[in-house]
Amino acid sequence: MKKTLIYIGVTVALIALVVFQLKNNKEATLERVYHYDKEEAIHVQTMKVVREETKNTYSYTGVFEPNKETKLSADIQGKIIELLVDVGSSVKKDQPLIQLDNSLLKLQLESVEIQIEGLEKDVKRYTILAKADAIQGVQLEKTELALKSAKVQKATLIEQIDKSTIKAPFKGIVTAKFTEVGSFAAPGMPLLQITDISALKFSINVPEDELNMFGLKHNYELTADVYPETKLSGSVYMTGSKANMGNSFPVQFLVKNTDDLKIKSGMFGKVLFDDEFEGKQISIPASSIIGTNIQPQVYVVKEGKAYLQNVIIATRFQNKVVISKGLSEGDIIITNGFINLFEGANVLISK
Repeated sequence: MKKTLIYIGVTVALIALVVFQLKNNKEATLERVYHYDKEEAIHVQTMKVVREETKNTYSYTGVFEPNKETKLSADIQGKIIELLVDVGSSVKKDQPLIQLDNSLLKLQLESVEIQIEGLEKDVKRYTILAKADAIQGVQLEKTELALKSAKVQKATLIEQIDKSTIKAPFKGIVTAKFTEVGSFAAPGMPLLQITDISALKFSINVPEDELNMFGLKHNYELTADVYPETKLSGSVYMTGSKANMGNSFPVQFLVKNTDDLKIKSGMFGKVLFDDEFEGKQISIPASSIIGTNIQPQVYVVKEGKAYLQNVIIATRFQNKVVISKGLSEGDIIITNGFINLFEGANVLISK
């Protein structure tokens, strides 16, 4: 019994010692923890709200592409006997570019023309004989049908002979050659590439919230990166109806090239324009906005204290936002020093 009491006494003493030590540790820890004084003034940076003329400059990078470009092929098969242009040659619309061997077609045409001449004489002779009942009418009819068939054959040969000369479909420059004299041309086989850069297409990608700034048939100023001093005018002729992988929409402009055609296909360029707001507006740094997109707020300083103020954002541009409601000219807003800042906090404006 005596030993039991001793064990209980030792256990109680150990528990008391542990409790005492834990209490001391807690007090020591609390002494080391920094206790923020809510009455202490917080150093912040501010600005005075003013109304000013607001202008946003937009710049979009894109690529110039030819308005017209095609790879020419033959409509009929044949051996190339003459190549009238080379890479870099300027060509006009309907200018002959490639001549295929059409000697056999011309011989066939001569044969058909002789056949037609004989049939025409037969028709005249049979017509006279048929009127005199010297021959049956069916013989005249067969001859007339043979004459019509020969004329169709002649028209077909003339068309084939015409297609043996491959011509330029539009004015442009020969930018690629895929064949040589002596090669065999067949329908669908590319022979030459013609590019027209007198007019160009300029393509950019625009975020969805800025797509409404581009109206069809509206003109915008463009420049090529290598010729920034040359100003071009581009008219919007297409705005994409489906977003790409980056959730941007394609916008294409039709641009008239310079007289010396110095803007080439594949060059990079920019479309530039200013979006000016009507009248003077209240604009503040975007970094001064806190809260959420649904309810943006700013801190307004009144009598040395910071107060949250709900605002309505009209638009964003560059690193600023235009405020349509919630602020008045002359208000002092906090632009920096938001750490530990809260509603009603004392603030000290840093110089």
